[in-house]
Amino acid sequence: MPKSRIRKKADFTPPPEKQARVKLGSSRNWIAPLMLALFLIGLAWIVVFYVTTGDFPIKAWGNWNIVAGFGFIAGGFVVSTQWK
Repeated sequence: MPKSRIRKKADFTPPPEKQARVKLGSSRNWIAPLMLALFLIGLAWIVVFYVTTGDFPIKAWGNWNIVAGFGFIAGGFVVSTQWK
């Protein structure tokens, strides 16, 4: 079996002054509470609509209340993309 080649040069390591420093900042503090609030508002909107058989939250909207509830939930997912 042939013998493997021996590395002639040392591995390249960039000088310390040229290494990029990455600052890990904290996430914005308002994103997680807003996300959870939108989820809960959307869930509560749909539950209230079903429990009251369509009389609340807005009777004139009819079944569009379900769309409004899912809109709040979708808004929570949109806000969740900003969470770091």
